[in-house]
Amino acid sequence: MGHREDIIAACKALEADGLNRGASGNVSVRDGDHMLITPSAVGYDVIEPEMIARMSLADDSGAWEGPNKPSSEWRFHRDILRARPDFNAVVHTHAPYATILAIARKPIPAVHYMIAAFGGPDIRVCDYARYGTADLSAHILAAMDGRNGCLMANHGMVVGASDLTRALWLAGELEALAHQYVHTLAVGGPVLLSDAEIEETARGFASYGVQSKDSTE
Repeated sequence: MGHREDIIAACKALEADGLNRGASGNVSVRDGDHMLITPSAVGYDVIEPEMIARMSLADDSGAWEGPNKPSSEWRFHRDILRARPDFNAVVHTHAPYATILAIARKPIPAVHYMIAAFGGPDIRVCDYARYGTADLSAHILAAMDGRNGCLMANHGMVVGASDLTRALWLAGELEALAHQYVHTLAVGGPVLLSDAEIEETARGFASYGVQSKDSTE
């Protein structure tokens, strides 16, 4: 499959897994010096390859190629791909538990060793700004400094990765961590892992080759 078909498959997977519904969320993939991104206000059940918008990563005008305009969140997708050459795919979702914590503006601490997959001992919450704005993009970039994902205040979550398969996996892992954290708060709060324990896990991931979507167990 080409990138366009991969994006559609990713959208359908996100919906099937309960991470997005209808036309919520968006997906982008680096395409040379351009990006391909899901169109605005098109349901995942009717999206077609030709509807995927193509945009120059260097162009600040918001111009696009294609019959459908890009997602209203194109700016932060573009800015993440610009700022992070290690990323070739970005996934944004309104997954339920991640969004609960985003609304409460609670970062996710080291409740489980899998948080190491995000580059550190926590998943930050970026400051709030209206969707589609340059301010929101700047807030996301700050929260993702040294991280592979963040929560977006009163909005949802975003992750980035070297390829779309791993970005989808990270989106699922972030929602799993959010689910675990919300429920531990209900039973008295979690016992957190130390920074040293998370660093040890990260080293284990590197030697295990778990920078794929495979389980570490």
